[in-house]
Amino acid sequence: MSEDRRARIRALNDRLRRDHHGGRILVTPGVSAKGFLTLVAALEAVRTFDAFEPDNDPYGEHDFGAFSIGADRLFWKIDYYDQSLTSAAVDPACANGCVRVLTIMLAEEY
Repeated sequence: MSEDRRARIRALNDRLRRDHHGGRILVTPGVSAKGFLTLVAALEAVRTFDAFEPDNDPYGEHDFGAFSIGADRLFWKIDYYDQSLTSAAVDPACANGCVRVLTIMLAEEY
């Protein structure tokens, strides 16, 4: 993959994470059950996440992260779907042809 393509995917993923634009954000039942304050803290943790390293971001796309809130370990993951949300996106670097879905989950729900 070219660095330009990787940079485009990363920018689109960062836009969804930071600004909540360019896709959908889902929260699993486990996170939801933790209550409103946990949800707010989780969204903020995803928005400000910057601990990208080769172990958690091997392709440089900023599509996964892990963090803790109190005693709970959470993950977030961005997946790429086509416009119908029924199959994988053909090109995650294309903002118009790809629906990004950011899921926030408890580690045990992964």
